Amino acid sequence: MRMGSMLRDTLQSILKKPATDGYPATRPTAPERLRGRLYWDPSRCSGCRLCIKDCPANAIELIDIDRKNKRFVMRYHIDRCTYCAQCVVNCRFDCLSMSAEEWELAAVSCEPFEVYYGDEADIERLLAGCPEGEPEKVEEN
Repeated sequence: MRMGSMLRDTLQSILKKPATDGYPATRPTAPERLRGRLYWDPSRCSGCRLCIKDCPANAIELIDIDRKNKRFVMRYHIDRCTYCAQCVVNCRFDCLSMSAEEWELAAVSCEPFEVYYGDEADIERLLAGCPEGEPEKVEEN
């Protein structure tokens, strides 16, 4: 290759627009069927646990608070999830869905990778260390 042709190619490349996307500055639109973050609707869940059985990565845990009254807390491990949507496909009651909008799930620390879904009071009680499935003890005076 001659020096003149190399210099011409270099100048043409400098004057062209970049071929890459400006990703952090301009967020691209996600495809409609993109599998992002998993969401759970506790009001529709029956506790059948098909989602847990079919999850190849063991990313979903369903914790019984009161099985008779259908009160559950779901623990979702984002860092384990392979986004295969097998849990969504096998859920008979359509209580699981994957967001096409939330796909940027990287984080600096490990805390945001464990997500709890359910009633706020049940989640607080679970995180406070109350044994799973045991009702709260109320002191009577």
